[in-house]
Amino acid sequence: MRLPQIALLSDGRRLHLQDGPIDLIVEARGGERDVHAAYEAAARRFTGLLDELCAELVELRKPAVSARCSLKGIVARRMYEAVAPFAAECFITPMAAVAGGVADEILAAMLGAARLDQAYVNNGGDIALHLGAGERFSVGLVDRPDGQGVMRTMIVEADDPVRGIATSGRHGRSFSLGIADAVTVLARTASQADAAATIIANAVDLPGHPAIVRRPAEEIQPDSDLGARLVTRDVGELPRGEIAAALESGAERARQLFDRGLIEGAMLQLCGDMLVIGTKHIERDRPRPRLAESAVHA
Repeated sequence: MRLPQIALLSDGRRLHLQDGPIDLIVEARGGERDVHAAYEAAARRFTGLLDELCAELVELRKPAVSARCSLKGIVARRMYEAVAPFAAECFITPMAAVAGGVADEILAAMLGAARLDQAYVNNGGDIALHLGAGERFSVGLVDRPDGQGVMRTMIVEADDPVRGIATSGRHGRSFSLGIADAVTVLARTASQADAAATIIANAVDLPGHPAIVRRPAEEIQPDSDLGARLVTRDVGELPRGEIAAALESGAERARQLFDRGLIEGAMLQLCGDMLVIGTKHIERDRPRPRLAESAVHA
């Protein structure tokens, strides 16, 4: 039987869980016994989780259909529920919420085993978050999912509804139909944020533009859930007016989701320009020189 890699990081505070494509950084804060119990619960739930998803992978790669779900697994069904609000209006599969869905599940296992002051599960930048009374959480935002430099910080307070943060874009681990460098979304769960970030990032686009290189997803990854749909591979130089138009297209989609209560806010980035929608959480001025101790990257 294949076993995942499970180990504390060198700082002695964070737990690393890795199995195939799933790579998590977990941190819990609270009493020593509670933190230990939470980490044990995370490790138990993580073991076999990838196999659960793989058992339903064929169905998870099919387009979601509103109000009809044949999936059996807890995480698989959570993924479906996250994408279902978009199923009637665009192509989306439950795989659009896989990273957030896994993060939500591991956090739920931890909270079921221990009383924690604060905890997060970071699945490649898609973060499930727990905040006890009076707690706050800082997140460093980068200009693209594969970037390193922190551009802005975001503060989530305990009394905020935000408990999920996710980033999507053409530089990330998954394919994108749009041209956004990064779209970071705040929502009530990580799976909801993950699905919404995909939708908004796809909407940041200039259809048919000659400077944008696209290829069928199946030519790059034969088993992609996107099939023959064209995914963005490169974006050439764009005039400022066209950058603004692409961002506004995504921003309008973000506003719609905000008005429907599906997200709590979003930050959209393209070619150095940025739009912030519906949130007080993201610092709009110059970046802070350093992050608070609890900061993680999205």
